[in-house]
Amino acid sequence: MKGRGLIAIALALLVASPAHADTLVDNVNGITLDKDGKLVRFTGLVIDKDGKVAKLLDRKDKRPERPDFREDGKGKTLIPGLIDAHGHVMGLGFSLMLLDLSDTNSLAEAQAAIRKYAADNPEVPWIIGRGWNQEKWGLGRFPTAADLDAAVADRPVWLERVDGHAGWANSAAMRAARVTAATKAPEGGRIEMAGGQPSGIFVDAATSVVASAVPKPLARDLDRAFLLAQAKLLEQGITTIADMGTTIQDWQAFRRAGDKRQLAIRIISYGHDIDNMALIGGPGPTPWLYDDKLRMVGVKLYLDGALGSRGAWLKQPYSDAPGQKGLPLLTPAQLRNKMVRASMDKFQVAIHAIGDAANAEALNAIADLTADLPGERRWRIEHAQIVDPLDIPRFQQLGVVASMQPIHQPSDRLMAEARLGPERLKGAYAWRSMEKAGVRLAFGSDVPVESANPFPGIAAAISRTDAAGQPFGGWHPEEVVSRETALDGFTRSAAFAGFAEDRLGTLMPGMRADFLILESDPLLASPDEIRRMTPLETWVGGYRYYKKKGG
Repeated sequence: MKGRGLIAIALALLVASPAHADTLVDNVNGITLDKDGKLVRFTGLVIDKDGKVAKLLDRKDKRPERPDFREDGKGKTLIPGLIDAHGHVMGLGFSLMLLDLSDTNSLAEAQAAIRKYAADNPEVPWIIGRGWNQEKWGLGRFPTAADLDAAVADRPVWLERVDGHAGWANSAAMRAARVTAATKAPEGGRIEMAGGQPSGIFVDAATSVVASAVPKPLARDLDRAFLLAQAKLLEQGITTIADMGTTIQDWQAFRRAGDKRQLAIRIISYGHDIDNMALIGGPGPTPWLYDDKLRMVGVKLYLDGALGSRGAWLKQPYSDAPGQKGLPLLTPAQLRNKMVRASMDKFQVAIHAIGDAANAEALNAIADLTADLPGERRWRIEHAQIVDPLDIPRFQQLGVVASMQPIHQPSDRLMAEARLGPERLKGAYAWRSMEKAGVRLAFGSDVPVESANPFPGIAAAISRTDAAGQPFGGWHPEEVVSRETALDGFTRSAAFAGFAEDRLGTLMPGMRADFLILESDPLLASPDEIRRMTPLETWVGGYRYYKKKGG
């Protein structure tokens, strides 16, 4: 079964070394930022018995004479553990268990992959998966139920688009969900039609029409998905992740892992809307659990959809679909009511906003509420992909963290050009403009929409190019950021974005000893070299949880 090897690795990782004791990691090219973002270099790191940094050592500093454990870094580079400021832990886990179409480059390739998965898993009542992208396929249209029926017709098939904002059903799935020409899309959703019948594509809130008929995963499925996700994150150098949209079922899986001492990564959780927030946190954010491994801090609210499915809410119509502006998923009153409900109990609010209209509305709502909600709210806008340049200074004025995913820019470049036209690209993926305006940038991946691997994200942030180095010179190169800013976005500022800067994000004394050992220095490497980097070792809280084979 897919993922069995990763499960074995995941369990083996938990036999970590060394046990908590005074530890010296020496002979390294050490890099961290201090609490103010200033670059600090060191050659040795002392870790105390609580898994925290006790001291940073320079070449001339005396080493502890008899540490309980000494690790020779052999001149390799040591950087803080990287923090993914926006991901979906269980989505990653299930993508490793279920059908993954993210590597397919055409409809025909996808159909072949679906047929093979169905043949390899004859006992599965529904074929479930994700990762399709009609833009990447060059299809020029959404796929249809007929396209899916040509691959598998005898069982229901339900596949999420790569961004999670649209679903693709075959005829058997629509029959199982009792979808007919008379079926109405819920508010905030759209059912694509063809010849007066549902085409098989369900956008944003309409995905629930079919998803509600899919058999629910069992607790053991959730536990397996979590261990798979954790192993993959550690392998890729992610030591902390903000889980955006945690359900009560997800939270229970995290708790079961913690109770069994199988929780290695750190998870900063944002509940999936108000109901899950209240179920998990109750009267307010939870305390840190399991030695700072798990905390529920806030709520994730969806204000619009995604650019790829034309669900992102724009001020003006899409350039390639003049009759559409996207979909607001909440009314102004609904958004503000949810924000007040969360904030009154001191939950942090993270608002998904991709289009320029959605970003403007999120900022308007924050402006309306800030005066009546004292204290540090640390509002977050997730993605902030397409922003009217006039709205960028408002992020700083309102104290909003821009939680952005650099890897989306090379993935979305051609689609964004088609969807938006040249004028609106001035505020698209505008990292440098945000930084110049004094906005705090937190970087992530949006896994499983993209790979959780942070190194291609760092490379994109400093170059605005894709894996092939295209376009030459970078796409809108005026929006690149420095290597230090990119590192900050995946460390110190990502911790700040989740109210965790008092314990995570840097390697200054007193902070948790979460770090990576790398072959080379990302502050000196080329974008292409950074893109290919992989951790040799991943340490969390003074424990080594991952060591690359042969590393």
